[in-house]
Amino acid sequence: MLARLDGRCPLALQQRAGASAWVLPLQGATQALAALAQALRSAGCCGPWRDEQITVRGNAGQALATVERGAVRVLGMATEAVHLVGTSADGARLWLQQRAQTKPTHPGRWDTLMGGMVGAGESPDQALERETWEEAGLQLAQLQQLRMGGVVDFAHPCGEGGGAGYLIERITWYAAAVPEGVAPHNRDGEVQGFACLVHDQVQDWLAHERFTPEAARVLVDFYGW
Repeated sequence: MLARLDGRCPLALQQRAGASAWVLPLQGATQALAALAQALRSAGCCGPWRDEQITVRGNAGQALATVERGAVRVLGMATEAVHLVGTSADGARLWLQQRAQTKPTHPGRWDTLMGGMVGAGESPDQALERETWEEAGLQLAQLQQLRMGGVVDFAHPCGEGGGAGYLIERITWYAAAVPEGVAPHNRDGEVQGFACLVHDQVQDWLAHERFTPEAARVLVDFYGW
């Protein structure tokens, strides 16, 4: 069975793993996904529209197409993100950011020093550099002992698309020390403020669920729990 999305993009209804699924052809997939995202937006079933493209990857990690960031959760597509765990120069405290109250997801919750998605055409290292500057106003060259800390996989239902969304994300997290006398400052309006807390306080906040789920998962990995 064939259908057309928005009068332009062909869809094929096929059997996959014993269930019916709409399949987009690989050729023109970016155009088809753009039309699908716009249709979801028009129906009020899309996440917050960002005018940002995210890479759509196959099972082997190969890039297949791109899609509007606001549609990825509703479509259940896997995404990539980066987080930066920032310690004080002596390692005794952690720098954290509080998300702006205007954020569409988890407003006012606490996050790592930086957390953001990897955009289309970016590597995690490139996204780390861009997001650290946008969210924390810090150049990577200013940081000390920068290292890749680990990779965590994250999946859970989310409220986008009227509650039908699903988040699937691979987070590459990094760690670095912020030198004494250097303080982060937000540049993109998406951060309410910053705090530098001792580890006992951070762990207490983790226990009381004051962090976003993604940041909590990264910090659990950072502490080796």
